[in-house]
Amino acid sequence: MPVLGLDRHIESSPGLAGGKPRIAGHRITVQDIAMMHHEMAKSVDEICAEYGLGLAEVHAALAYYFDHRAEVDKCIKESRDLVVKLRNTTPSQVKERLQGQPRG
Repeated sequence: MPVLGLDRHIESSPGLAGGKPRIAGHRITVQDIAMMHHEMAKSVDEICAEYGLGLAEVHAALAYYFDHRAEVDKCIKESRDLVVKLRNTTPSQVKERLQGQPRG
């Protein structure tokens, strides 16, 4: 059952943003908003200004996050784990090029 008001601002579509809940009409996910606000210490106003969002949209994303915190936090962890795995298994072409060039 959708939370009153959140259903206007938060949506999920299988073909967009990996099906993750996102701000309606945008590709920015609830996960993105939560990370910006809680980990990067960006204020709601800063997020609105930087991404052209309304206050209600950002607050709805944060409300959704708190209503589904375990699920969103799990997605954040999975995303981070994938980044670490890719870094550890994918050679850096830039690093290889730099190591192959003489210093001088």
